[in-house]
Amino acid sequence: MMSRRLHVAVVARAVSPLHGIGGLERSVDELIHHLLATDVEITLITKPPEHGVGAHDWLEREGLHTRFVPYRTFPFAGRRGTTVLDRITAYPIFGWRAGCSVRQLVQEGHIHVVHGHGASAFGYAVARCQDRVGTVPFVFNPHGLEEFGSDNSVSSQFKSVAYKPLQSVVRRCALAADRVIATDDALLGPVLRHLPVTESVIRVVPNAVDVRRIDRASGFLTGNEFSASYGLDQDVPVLLSVGRIEQNKGFQILAEALSRLDGCQPGIRWHWVIVGMGSYETKLRKLVRRLSLTDRVTFVGQLKEQELHACYQASTLFIHPTLYEGSSLVTLEAMTHALPVIATRVGGLPDKVKSGVNGWLVNPGDVVSLSQAVGNALFQRDRLADMGRAGRAIVERKFAWSAVVQQLLGLYDELLTHG
Repeated sequence: MMSRRLHVAVVARAVSPLHGIGGLERSVDELIHHLLATDVEITLITKPPEHGVGAHDWLEREGLHTRFVPYRTFPFAGRRGTTVLDRITAYPIFGWRAGCSVRQLVQEGHIHVVHGHGASAFGYAVARCQDRVGTVPFVFNPHGLEEFGSDNSVSSQFKSVAYKPLQSVVRRCALAADRVIATDDALLGPVLRHLPVTESVIRVVPNAVDVRRIDRASGFLTGNEFSASYGLDQDVPVLLSVGRIEQNKGFQILAEALSRLDGCQPGIRWHWVIVGMGSYETKLRKLVRRLSLTDRVTFVGQLKEQELHACYQASTLFIHPTLYEGSSLVTLEAMTHALPVIATRVGGLPDKVKSGVNGWLVNPGDVVSLSQAVGNALFQRDRLADMGRAGRAIVERKFAWSAVVQQLLGLYDELLTHG
């Protein structure tokens, strides 16, 4: 490839553990971890740390350099990165500043490849379009394209209109990029539809999970111990959902679906465990009470890593009723734990969940179909173990970091060798 050690600038709004544990944060964290393990040097450009626990050791790793760029939330814009107002104001401004920081590094000759996530490399993209930074390759990962809308609902259409400024920024990044990453085969269409790129520029490089890390973390606390700590009856099937409790995650749809089960299949036993926190939690709890499901639903909040993996072990079936999704790392985690999955047919989920093989797919927002899928799964419990093993095999074959990091290195090499 080259005589000097490969040096990649990774530009991202957030990364775990510095800024929480969402899907983007975890994806960037594991990207950095696995690139460092291949002796790649990395300069991370991101916002200043928000959490002190574990940050020092994370930052002090061999081969990792950091540049922090201020992320200033506007008054009334809400929590960083989570509201429409914040994402169309503070986020693009951060992307401009972070991109300008990358431009400086490139002009100084320190960087071989720039890998930008979302709008975070906006300033670098503008400089590239103006031909001010030479020929250092730029790889752009737009992730799930949530800002372009996920369905035809009124709320989604409103968000799509409100997101016009951010859409323009993301398009500019794509226009400046040498390669644009689609994180799943199912996302090729949306990338081509929303971004000014041709298919020749796109490469499918999945978001991945660290199978070995999950297996190690699963040995500290057993599923039985988790069940006992939350008073779960081990003879009752546990239905597990993991994610931010926001309206677009569809937990309210699943609550409605579960409320129909007794009418369709009297005497069927189940208990729903919800892992996560979010702004929709109060409304979801009220809905659970209104549907008379309180005794069959447990909110456990945010769990530490070892507790989360024990929770997967304690569960029978993973249900992801999301109305919108990018790649869904939690679904991959559940599959790594050999859990069969019921998920919606959105984002990259159809690349992971194969109906009749490792789970079931239903249309987003379809209460009746979701209820039927849950009932079918509980009625066919003798099939669930085989389906779970099939899911684990899918992860090992296609979505494990051991394979995906080699795809990324191949992509970098392609750009550095052939342009």
